[in-house]
Amino acid sequence: MVLGRALHFVFKVGDRARTATFYKDVLGMVVLRHEEFEEGCKASCNGPYDNKWSKTMVGYGPEDTHFVSELTYNYGIGDYRLGNDFVGLTIQSSEAVSNAKKQGWAMTEDKDGVFVTEDPGGYKFFLVNKERPKTDPVQKVTLAVSDLQRSINFWSNLLGMKVYTKDDAKRQALLGYADDQCKLELQDIGSPVDHGSAYGRIAFSCPREQLPAIESQMKKENQKILTPLVSLDTPGKATVEVVILADPDGHEICFVGEEAFRDLSKMDPAGNKLLENSIAEDKSDEWFAKHRRPKPSA
Repeated sequence: MVLGRALHFVFKVGDRARTATFYKDVLGMVVLRHEEFEEGCKASCNGPYDNKWSKTMVGYGPEDTHFVSELTYNYGIGDYRLGNDFVGLTIQSSEAVSNAKKQGWAMTEDKDGVFVTEDPGGYKFFLVNKERPKTDPVQKVTLAVSDLQRSINFWSNLLGMKVYTKDDAKRQALLGYADDQCKLELQDIGSPVDHGSAYGRIAFSCPREQLPAIESQMKKENQKILTPLVSLDTPGKATVEVVILADPDGHEICFVGEEAFRDLSKMDPAGNKLLENSIAEDKSDEWFAKHRRPKPSA
């Protein structure tokens, strides 16, 4: 049984400044840490790129107790093509709804009274108009699948998630590792899943000793392993071990050793300042404007 803990979802962003503004000023999240890398990641954390990149962790509280967003920025990439793979992130926060209205952020309200909005990259957010709970306001991340039962079998039987609900009429299932964690919702879209070039990654932690067993189980079941067990370095911080998998629809799944990750993910009081400095020092937009060239798409 995998002793998993939901950690974060990785979003590739083309406009780091506007995206950070959305997360901070609309959603009401805070910058937890910011890290810069001079070259590509061994586990393709920033996608198939070898250039300089950064990641910024944003959320409503410490990564020990909250599901957060990882904003991955590749220098020189202006935008990414969205697929149909990421359905949305559901957050309970009347404050976010109020912020969006005050700032004129485009929103629609669905039949259930949930407000739907998008960040600057086009990723969807579902805002439940209720007071933020004292626990984590991030309720669930919804991913598209092409065969609901096949996906349930993978996430539940192979990765050990509990099935909380299954709605055959809506073709949805809600899974998770614990009652007090952000849940994973699977939405059967009845067609192939397209990841575009913006494909994300969902991350979980587990005791480090379980990582080899997870890898072995995937091999035994002939499941796809994108990155075999590998160590990843972060400048000035802890080295973590990860294994990267793919579910039947190609959704990327990262399992990271819990012990080292708790050390790596400690909140950095200077995180927001580091992000602001990096944005100010990034002259790529000015360079492309000066040369009258559009910033490349992924």
